[in-house]
Amino acid sequence: MAFSFNGSIDKTNMILDILGVKQKALSSNIANVNTPGYVRQDISFEQCLGQLDSPLETKMSKKMGANPIMEEKQGKVNISDELIAMQKNALFYSVATRRANSLFQELKTIAQLGK
Repeated sequence: MAFSFNGSIDKTNMILDILGVKQKALSSNIANVNTPGYVRQDISFEQCLGQLDSPLETKMSKKMGANPIMEEKQGKVNISDELIAMQKNALFYSVATRRANSLFQELKTIAQLGK
């Protein structure tokens, strides 16, 4: 059984990119809470992360970069909901950065043992 560090790092990097775009969308929603006619923005993680299982989509995402799907959600922006979503996003980001750190630590260990 082979394990691909490149694949794991690429997937983790893509998740971090998606989380960054989600944070920007949430920030925009909060900044425009009182803007008349503003349409709430959101990111569909299900559609973005569904790409990770397909070799073709993963290859395309490496070539083109993360391509999160921005959705317009009708209705008024609720500041409480946006702040809760921002906290959840921050937790996901923390988990993803820990995963990236773990992968790099494994690579460092392998490099040190290979000397």
